[in-house]
Amino acid sequence: MAYLIEQKNGILTFTINRPEKHNAINSEVMDGLKEVIDHVKSHDDVRFLVLTGAGEKSFCSGGDLSEFHSLHTEEEAFGMLSKMANILYDLATLPVPTIALINGTAVGGGCEIATACDFRLMKSSAKAGFIQGTLAITSGWGGGTYLFERGLRHDRALKMLVDAKPYDAQTLYEIGWAMRVYFEGSKEEALEDFIEHMCKIHPSVHQAYKEIELRKWRERNMYERVMEEVRTCAKLWEEEAHHEAVNNFLTKKTK
Repeated sequence: MAYLIEQKNGILTFTINRPEKHNAINSEVMDGLKEVIDHVKSHDDVRFLVLTGAGEKSFCSGGDLSEFHSLHTEEEAFGMLSKMANILYDLATLPVPTIALINGTAVGGGCEIATACDFRLMKSSAKAGFIQGTLAITSGWGGGTYLFERGLRHDRALKMLVDAKPYDAQTLYEIGWAMRVYFEGSKEEALEDFIEHMCKIHPSVHQAYKEIELRKWRERNMYERVMEEVRTCAKLWEEEAHHEAVNNFLTKKTK
């Protein structure tokens, strides 16, 4: 199974279960994430949605290039990109708190997924970054739009995007992307400590506070801005520079 779903004490955890592929996103993971988001929407017993990765090394390495490299045209790319962008928009606008439990590297689309969550709880040895630029494309699932909405200073958000490299956990905490870094114990223990006080508050309060932010997003045409980001990425996807960069990346991996 490419993903695992577990619910306990009101905490619904979605685990990307492809450690041998650095927890890269394929169509099966996309469908599973959509399924779990739809479940949250229709079940009042879910208080928190947690996203994490299997194993010790990777949270998520983004889209599985070996699967998505078959997409060549702008139209083909837009189909995949918009599908995941819609899933992440549904994630970002859920009425319950969402937590990215970053147990390892979160790069490319993995960084976009984490940015779409309300909170980022990060292992001290983990790294994260918008590395899409190294493949001659932009973020394509809405992550750039979410990043500028997450309260980071404009220059720090823009630098993170244009650097196109992984940042260490301490740097991400200092610039305000990671809310907390855990140094010891398991990720489950870190999560339990993080939500300890939140669990004491009635879920209706959480939902009311989230609605304040979501109201702002609707007023600012957040969905339309996300889809503009998707269209930009799709155009760049079709360019020869992107296909050449992906070929070079895949060739290095097979050596």
